[in-house]
Amino acid sequence: MSNKRDFYEILGVSKSASADEIKKAYRKVAMQYHPDRNPGDTAAEEKFKEAAEAYEILSDADKKAKYDRYGHAAFGPGTSGGGHYGGGMNMDDIFSQFGDVFGEDMFGSFFGGGRGRSNGGRARGQRGSNLRIKMKLTFEEIAKGTTKNVKVKKHISCTTCSGSGAKDKSSVQTCNTCGGSGQVRKVTNTFLGQMQTVTTCPTCNGEGSTITAKCGVCKGEGRVYGEETISIDIPAGVQEGMQLSMSGKGNAGERGGAAGDLIIQIEEEAHAELQRDGLNVAYDLHISFPDAAFGTQVEVPTIDGRAKIKIPAGTQSGKIFRLKGKGFPEVQGYGKGDQLIYVNVWTPQQISDEEKAMLDKLSKSENFKPQPGKSEKSFFERVREAFN
Repeated sequence: MSNKRDFYEILGVSKSASADEIKKAYRKVAMQYHPDRNPGDTAAEEKFKEAAEAYEILSDADKKAKYDRYGHAAFGPGTSGGGHYGGGMNMDDIFSQFGDVFGEDMFGSFFGGGRGRSNGGRARGQRGSNLRIKMKLTFEEIAKGTTKNVKVKKHISCTTCSGSGAKDKSSVQTCNTCGGSGQVRKVTNTFLGQMQTVTTCPTCNGEGSTITAKCGVCKGEGRVYGEETISIDIPAGVQEGMQLSMSGKGNAGERGGAAGDLIIQIEEEAHAELQRDGLNVAYDLHISFPDAAFGTQVEVPTIDGRAKIKIPAGTQSGKIFRLKGKGFPEVQGYGKGDQLIYVNVWTPQQISDEEKAMLDKLSKSENFKPQPGKSEKSFFERVREAFN
């Protein structure tokens, strides 16, 4: 079991908190435990990292939905999505990924500029946008999990310039404005003394370099529109409407910027005979009156083949049989649903004169008159019992 604290508890917000409330809460916690405000305090630094992890998940609608449903297990080993989740974040990750929460290099301005950006202050090009695709899955694929190879049309890194956007290496030069740091520092004299502020260099947009001659293929963007085949692992038990996230598989960023994420929305293909109800599978079985009266053995479809079940003599319409463990597995868990078989005794809609005479004779027999006992459960009781 994970010993991580609840993300909502870390930020001090409720599950119903809005995106703006989550952002404000993170700002407050991050400022409180910022390492430059707490020099040498390892406990404060861990809380600072902890808050960054919590915000990374709760600020992303898709990741937040997974966390709300599965908790920390949603981003455990072997799962897709989650970015740096799991304790792998370092200070550069935090400042480069969450700097936008505090405005233009606010960390650097407020604390003296020592931590404004990773890579010595340089910012790589603009991050690529996320991509969304829909994926239809059969009951069989959902039950067992599957791997799909999908061709996705998107922006990919330019192979001619290796994503730099420059014609060649000699076409990239150090920015004259910031000297390659990606930042511009300004010292202002106040009645309290000198105050230093740090902002992103307006000439190179924080990249530390400028391009004198653009790549002829991508026209300086560092990316082109193309196609990529992506292998997507679908865990067993996913449901209609569920979204999976693959970090870095979206559109490539401009001039070496980080790629966006690929969001996969799950759709279920209708089954010819079965219906899904959560983890359970439902099947309507129609049998004749003689089979219900005498008893019989029938074969029913399941999501992994067919199974034989015994129908006892005297089975009533509405009887529910359960095939244990024949349903869907639980995502990120060890539980598994059942298959519920609803018995319907078929009433003929057209009968011959001879059959009418036979039925008329049988209708006068005491055995053919309804005689439900007190122990006989109602239809609603049987349904409630099946699902509980």
